[in-house]
Amino acid sequence: MSLAVDCTLAAAILAAWLGAIAFGRLATPLERVHAVTFINVVVGGAFVLAAFLSEGVTVRTLKCALIWLVMLPMGALLSHATGRALHLRDGERR
Repeated sequence: MSLAVDCTLAAAILAAWLGAIAFGRLATPLERVHAVTFINVVVGGAFVLAAFLSEGVTVRTLKCALIWLVMLPMGALLSHATGRALHLRDGERR
């Protein structure tokens, strides 16, 4: 069980690094929003999976899953609002 948890956490770290590298390499702020959203979804999901693998279904892991499931739409709304604000800002510059 510990090997599965370690692999899941290692995948989360690799995904976070991949998102950070993508954030640095993408050209526009609108493109960078995608990297932040990727990190939010993948790393959060990996942490929740690691919690379930290490402890099973407990109140603590269900709370972790609930927090992640609440953060997904909040992150999507924030990404959408940020993208819209960037789009409006770029439209005013023209």
